[in-house]
Amino acid sequence: HLGMAARTLGIHIATPVFDGASSEDLWDTVKEAGMDSDAKTILYDGRTGEPFDNRVSVGVMYMIKLHHMVDDKLHARSVGPYSTVTQQPLGGKAQFGGQRFGEMEVWALEAYGASNVLQEILTYKSDDINGRLKAYEAITKGKPIPKPGVPESFRVLVKELQSLGLDMRVLDEDDQEVELRDLDEGMDEDVIHVDDLEKAREKAAQEAKAAFEAEEAEKATKAEATEEAAEQE
Repeated sequence: HLGMAARTLGIHIATPVFDGASSEDLWDTVKEAGMDSDAKTILYDGRTGEPFDNRVSVGVMYMIKLHHMVDDKLHARSVGPYSTVTQQPLGGKAQFGGQRFGEMEVWALEAYGASNVLQEILTYKSDDINGRLKAYEAITKGKPIPKPGVPESFRVLVKELQSLGLDMRVLDEDDQEVELRDLDEGMDEDVIHVDDLEKAREKAAQEAKAAFEAEEAEKATKAEATEEAAEQE
């Protein structure tokens, strides 16, 4: 009502949220604008041309700029900080977080049958601590990436249920109970910590360099032996 009255009077009105115009100010402005006492308007049906049974409140449409720029929204990362509780990547550009892969995105990949991509996103790229460290180690050493382990969020769920007095057990294909502790023991072999990633990279580079030098030396030895054999002939 106030916006329509201001438009009729040709004035601009600023009414803050907590210190705005009162009800008396509103109706006084409506009366000054010469509007009806209820500030409503008769609207007509566009198909029949007949007026609607009840009068309708009609206001002014405002267009306001949304102060958000695309350049401020673009963000991507390879590695970054993780949550201390769930071990999942943090969210948001301000925290240098990762891109959230929610329920609907998971459903989309399930619909396409992209099981390998889905497994990678929900394990290596998320909260499978041992899996992502061993995957990084395998990449730096040029070895095949091992199978993923149990996501940390599942372990958190188990602990939360245990705190409520509920016991959760994991069964395999033969309905035999699988201990998460056993899975941990299997996955913790040769696991490197986050702080040791740089050392692992340097170690892998040194091993690759040593292997390359050994291969070159072997080639040189074979070449010398071939030359000596040719000279003797």
